[in-house]
Amino acid sequence: MLDHLKLILQREAAAVLNVPVTDAYEKTVNLIIEQVHHRKGKLVISGMGKAGQIAANIATTFSSTGTPAVFLHPSEAQHGDLGIISENDLLLVISNSGKTREIIELIELSRVLIPDIHCIVITGNEDSPLAKQADIVLFTGNPKEVCILGLTPTTSTTVMTVIGDLLVVSVMKKINFSKEEYAKRHHGGYLGVISRGNETE
Repeated sequence: MLDHLKLILQREAAAVLNVPVTDAYEKTVNLIIEQVHHRKGKLVISGMGKAGQIAANIATTFSSTGTPAVFLHPSEAQHGDLGIISENDLLLVISNSGKTREIIELIELSRVLIPDIHCIVITGNEDSPLAKQADIVLFTGNPKEVCILGLTPTTSTTVMTVIGDLLVVSVMKKINFSKEEYAKRHHGGYLGVISRGNETE
């Protein structure tokens, strides 16, 4: 069992280290800065299923570090929630296959509402229908899942999470996000205490 666990860790670590690091990241960070921090839009992040859970996590992490972001469920978007999208917003969508119907439709519907909206895609399929609709594609490297069936999102979601971290931390550095600004967004909990420099609270 221990050897099996170590093998899983090795495969997950290898997948992270094999994420292609290209100029697409710099383009993405610059686009986020332009649309959100200069034009005062927001980052609208979406995904379906497990990818949706990763998308929601990335959205909250961005928001807590100075970049306004929201999670938009792709199915709920078709029942009125699409209205959260407005001028100068930026889409960031996640789909490992790049073929998720709800996400493809979300982009199409968003561009009916805001024709010039930009879209960044995180995917494991660079030649997918979703990638072809994107302004920028962030390729995961398409790692094999550690799931014994090769089906359950495991390694792919690990890599998606790490890509989200790459973007969040890079944007934080670009905007010179400070501990003081962090504290303004964290009034409760241990992180709030630490950010205010008072561990005795």
